[in-house]
Amino acid sequence: MGGTRGTKGSAVRADEDDGRLDAARWGGVLGERATLVQFSSAFCAPCRATRRVLGEVAGMVPGVAHVEIDAEDRLDLVRELGILKTPTVLVLDAAGRVVRRAAGLPRKADVIAALGEAV
Repeated sequence: MGGTRGTKGSAVRADEDDGRLDAARWGGVLGERATLVQFSSAFCAPCRATRRVLGEVAGMVPGVAHVEIDAEDRLDLVRELGILKTPTVLVLDAAGRVVRRAAGLPRKADVIAALGEAV
């Protein structure tokens, strides 16, 4: 899963104090070990495939949650996080820090590898 690492100085500005993406802001719950946050849109075919891949990975890896956010419904987060296309996936660690970010349809092996950075 290519992309950029989330850092305090990146476009991820959800919580300036510690670089975390507060789950309460997007109505989700963080996984015990990691969270796969997917930004999607209604007519996005790769989004459906991404949902399947991330759901499979979350089901395989204990403590990992998958949350899907409709980009059109959450334009505030889309702007704040610099989401430019769907699907975009953010990999969060247990504390909600973005450790990996990628746009487009991810491969299952790449998602599993990215989780290695989060757990």
